[in-house]
Amino acid sequence: MKDLLKKFEEKRPEIVFEWKDKESEAEGWVVINSLRGGAAGGGTRMRKGLDKREVESLAKTMEVKFTVSGPPIGGAKSGINFDPADPRKKEVLDRWYKAVMPLLKSYYGTGGDLNIDEIHEVIPITENYGLWHPQEGVINGHYQARENERIHQIGQLRYGVSKVLEDLNYTPDIKRKYKVADMITGYGVAESIRHFYHIWGGEIAGKKAIIQGWGNVAAAAGYYLAQHGVKIVGIIDRVGGLIKKEGFTLAEIVDLFNKREGNTLVSPDLIPFEQASKEVWNIGAEIFVPAAASRLVQQAEVDQMISGGLEVIACGANVPFADKEIFFGSIMEHADSHVAVIPDFISNCGMARVFAYLMQRNVEMSDDAIFTDASNIIYNAMVNIHKQSAAKKELSKTAFEIALKQLI
Repeated sequence: MKDLLKKFEEKRPEIVFEWKDKESEAEGWVVINSLRGGAAGGGTRMRKGLDKREVESLAKTMEVKFTVSGPPIGGAKSGINFDPADPRKKEVLDRWYKAVMPLLKSYYGTGGDLNIDEIHEVIPITENYGLWHPQEGVINGHYQARENERIHQIGQLRYGVSKVLEDLNYTPDIKRKYKVADMITGYGVAESIRHFYHIWGGEIAGKKAIIQGWGNVAAAAGYYLAQHGVKIVGIIDRVGGLIKKEGFTLAEIVDLFNKREGNTLVSPDLIPFEQASKEVWNIGAEIFVPAAASRLVQQAEVDQMISGGLEVIACGANVPFADKEIFFGSIMEHADSHVAVIPDFISNCGMARVFAYLMQRNVEMSDDAIFTDASNIIYNAMVNIHKQSAAKKELSKTAFEIALKQLI
C-alpha cells in the first residue's frame, strides 16, 4: 500500500493554475491532479496562510474520493490564500471565479469547501459569469452530454443541491430551511460510523462521542449521531468547548445546531479553548469525529482518547491528522493501527456523491432518495473493506489499497 501511495503522491499534477489578485493580497491556485475520465472535480476553499501544496494534497484526496463516490474522474481543488473574514471577500471571489471560468466551462467542476458556501457564494457568483451550475465542467468534460441531456443534468443539479429539506428525518428544523448541501456531508460521516458498528459488530446507541468543530459538517454529524442514540459528551471548537459527561440530549444538540453563528459554537456554558483542549481528550468516548479543519489532530490527543476507550474515528475534515504527508502520515498510521479510522474519502464523500447522483438520468429527487443513496455508497465502501479484512483496525490502510489499485 505504501509503495502505491508514494507513487500516487509523487506524480505531478496534470494542470496547475496560479492566480494573483490585482486589487488585493489574495492569491489562489486550481490544482487538477488528472483529467481522468475527461474531467476533474473539487471544491473551493479560502483561508489565510493556505499554499499551493495544501491545494495539491487536497486535489489528490479528491481523486481518491471519486473512486468511492463516483463519477470516475480526476481530483481537483481550488484554494485562495486570503482571510475569509475580510470585508473584501466577495470582491475577491468575484475576480477569482471570473479568472477560472474557462476551466469551469470545459472540464472542472467545483463547489463549496472551507469558508466558502456552495449556495450563497459559489452558485450565484458563477451564475453571474454565465455558468449554469458549478459542476457544468464535469458534465461537459466527462459525460459529453448532448444539449438536451446536459440541460436535464444541470436542472437536476440546480434543484437537488439547493433543495430545502422537508423530511423530519434529515433536518433539525423545517422552519429554518436547511438545504441538502448544508447537511449531506455530516450525514455521511454519521452514517459511516453507523455502518461500522453494523458491519463489524456492536450497538451504536449509547456510545459516547467527541466532536471537533461545530461547522456544517461537525454539527450535522453530531445531530445525526444523536438521532441514533449516541451521547455527545464533548464538543471543541476554535472559540471554546462544551463538556457534559452524561451526554447532551438530542434536544440540546438540535438547540446547539440551530444557535450557531456562522460555523461557530454558541452557548452560555462555553468554556475557554485552553481549558476545553486540556479536558476533552480525557473525557472517555468510543467515537471521535475530527471535522474542524485539516491537520489539527495531534498524536498525544489520539493517545489520550485511546486510553479512554476510543473505538472509531470518522474523518469529517479532509486529512484531519497533523501529518506532513499528503495522506497517510505517522499520526494517522498510529491511529489506524490502534482503532478503526474511517478515511475522509469514504466518511465525508456525501457532497461528492450528491453531485454524482444528480448527474444521472431521471433520478428520484426526494430527501430520502438523495440521502439514502449517499448512505448506500458509504455502506458499500465499508463492506468492501470488511471483505478484505474483518479486523477492527487498519481500515484506512485497506481502504487506500482498494482505491489506489483503481488509480495506478
